[in-house]
Amino acid sequence: MRSIIVSVDGPAASGKSTVSKAAAKQLGLLYVDSGALYRIVTYLALNEGVDTASPAALAEFSKIASAPAFVVRDGRVVYEVAGAELGDKIRTPEINKHVSPVSASPEIRDLVTGWLRSMRSLGGLIVEGRDIGSVVFPDAPFRFYLDADPDERARRRLKEDIVKGFAKPDAQDAVKASLLNRDKIDSSRKAAPLKIPEGAIFIDTTPLSIDEVVTRIVETVKQ
Repeated sequence: MRSIIVSVDGPAASGKSTVSKAAAKQLGLLYVDSGALYRIVTYLALNEGVDTASPAALAEFSKIASAPAFVVRDGRVVYEVAGAELGDKIRTPEINKHVSPVSASPEIRDLVTGWLRSMRSLGGLIVEGRDIGSVVFPDAPFRFYLDADPDERARRRLKEDIVKGFAKPDAQDAVKASLLNRDKIDSSRKAAPLKIPEGAIFIDTTPLSIDEVVTRIVETVKQ
C-alpha cells in the first residue's frame, strides 16, 4: 500500500471528495484533491490579472506559475501558497466562474499533471479528479468513476454552498444549470476530457449512502 495509486474520477458533486477522503483513511492512503490544484492556478492567475478567456494568456502563465508546497498532514496532501492553505478562497463563485477555462488549457493541464505525478514520492495515494485514471495515472491498478443523477448532484452542491454562505435555499435550479454547463465544458474539451477511464469500475452514487460507496471501493482494493 505504500506505493499504490487509486484513482476516483467523476463530475462535480458526484461524491468523489467525501468518498475518497473516507476510503483513504480506511486504506491508509494519502488523499489528493486534484481539482484544488486547478482552483489554485485559477486563483493565482486572477491575482496576476491573466485573461482566463485567452488560451494564449493561460499558456504564457503556465510557464511562470509556481507549484504550491505539497505538505502531508492528517492523512492528506495539502497545498500551501506563501506558507498557508487558501481554504475557501478557492471555492468562491468567482473561482467557479473561471476554473473551467483555466482547466481546459492544455498547458495548464500539463503543468498540474506533472505536479500530481510528483506526489508518488509521498507514498500510496487515492487521487480524485476528472482525468486521473485516464491521463494522470492510467496505470493505476484501481480506477473508479462515480456519477449521480443531476438533480441529486445539484441538491448535494447546494447543501454545501448554503453552509459556506455562497447560495440560498431556492438556488437549486441555478446550481444544476451550473453543474451541467461544467459537465459540458469538461467532457468536450480537447485536453484530457472528462470520461470513464477504460477498465474503470463505474458506481452510480444516486441511491447509495456514502458508507456504501466507500465500502465498495475499500473492499475492491483490499481484495
